[in-house]
Amino acid sequence: MKWTSVILVAFISTSVSAQEIKELPRTNRFADFTATIGASQQTLAASYVYNWRMGKKRKFELGLGVRNTAYFGVKKDFWTAPADVARGSSVPFIVVVSEQRTENWDTLTVQRPFTNSLNLSANFGYHISRKLYAGFNIDLIGFTVGRTGSAIFTSNGTTRTEPEAKPAPFNLLLTGDLDLGSLNSEFFLYYHLNKRWSVKGVYQFMFVEYKTTNVKQTVPEDVDRFRNKANNGGIGVAYHF
Repeated sequence: MKWTSVILVAFISTSVSAQEIKELPRTNRFADFTATIGASQQTLAASYVYNWRMGKKRKFELGLGVRNTAYFGVKKDFWTAPADVARGSSVPFIVVVSEQRTENWDTLTVQRPFTNSLNLSANFGYHISRKLYAGFNIDLIGFTVGRTGSAIFTSNGTTRTEPEAKPAPFNLLLTGDLDLGSLNSEFFLYYHLNKRWSVKGVYQFMFVEYKTTNVKQTVPEDVDRFRNKANNGGIGVAYHF
């Protein structure tokens, strides 16, 4: 009788655990809104994410999303963007850790930069507990529109006016300074308030790229692309479907 009871309890526990795993949703779909702030710059972002849950307990997530990011700034410096000029190596992935060749950098100071980017994003997440969800996302490809305006171009101590600095229109993730255009990435931590709503904290790393129309960097080669790298912190809210 004793062994029968033990076997019965073990069977019930296993059945309940299996049922709980079975009932966990295979996908995680949510929309979120995020605001970040940095040094004389801010972003507002809205996204829709579709993740697939993986693993025996479905704690890991991998998926795709669509994100719109608006970037605002005041008198922001943008530096020489092409990797073959700005970095010691332009080999994918190696470029991220290669030396910065600051002696080749010129500066484009955009008076009132504003960009609005729509990108496809990749999303990675892990459920630490029932309440906490952490992860990383990054933009992959898309396009940008924004404000064309005045800027000051500085090269070797000489300044010139660029009346028509404009956002680079095409965005593409290629790793590090090989990237093109404006790309948003986040390290995030969500706290679930209930089944539908959660709040999040964010560390954001964002590339924003402007192009010149009338002036160019000429040494060591012609360059019309200049990049600002924004490190921002922020908060957000998400609705889970």
